[in-house]
Amino acid sequence: MHGTGFVADVWEEIARDLASSYTVYALDRRGHGASHKPGAYHFLDYAEDVCGVIDALDLHDVYGIGHSAGATDLLLAAKLLPGRFTRLFVMEPTVMDPRAARTGGLNDESVARLQGTLRRRAEFESADAVFARYRAAPSFSDWTETSLQAYVRHGFTTLDDGRVRLCCTPEIESSILRPIYEAMEQVYVGDVRGNPFAGLAEIDCPVRVTTAAKSGPIYWEMAARAASLIPKVSTRVFEDAGHCVAQEAPERVVEAVREFAK
Repeated sequence: MHGTGFVADVWEEIARDLASSYTVYALDRRGHGASHKPGAYHFLDYAEDVCGVIDALDLHDVYGIGHSAGATDLLLAAKLLPGRFTRLFVMEPTVMDPRAARTGGLNDESVARLQGTLRRRAEFESADAVFARYRAAPSFSDWTETSLQAYVRHGFTTLDDGRVRLCCTPEIESSILRPIYEAMEQVYVGDVRGNPFAGLAEIDCPVRVTTAAKSGPIYWEMAARAASLIPKVSTRVFEDAGHCVAQEAPERVVEAVREFAK
């Protein structure tokens, strides 16, 4: 499961390697890529989407691999579908600790970041123009050529005039990010279904929580929250890698995923 703003195909290199040993499924999360854009983007919405796919395909002994908010989808799905996952490998999941919840809303910095997301450029002259711009951006400078090409190819839709537009528009991404920022700041309360994060204590399969040494303090903190809540947990650090380690060093992620399965 991919992180916010991306698409299933950014896992191309990892999926291709793992397909020699596993049947691999990679999903465009709601609001992204070719998936529907329903307007509801709470954590449980995503988890229930994962459960729906697992039930529809009658999958058992699932080895779930996810990144960031996509990792959270799998953690919550494992709680909702006990006995269906054999293990989870989650890279810097988005997690709050409900035992240390705070009252109040987002701080000014997070509000400003949401407003900045709304100003993000959504349309470009061509896919080549997107690739050139993103390749020069710090956020994507360490991505492999294959991963970035996959994002450009599947994360944008071609308009009638030949221009391309983000599938996950700035408006959608801002809606997705709000509950994520609330979880980061420990103020997420959920919708009518409540806060789901206490359920991490009920996950019944082994979970490997990983961090990246070149990521950032908030990601390390959220990984620590996850590790403190999940019963059968172990941890790993990817040295010399950033938050998007799966797109920066896919061969190292494959090695770690296979090692955890032993």
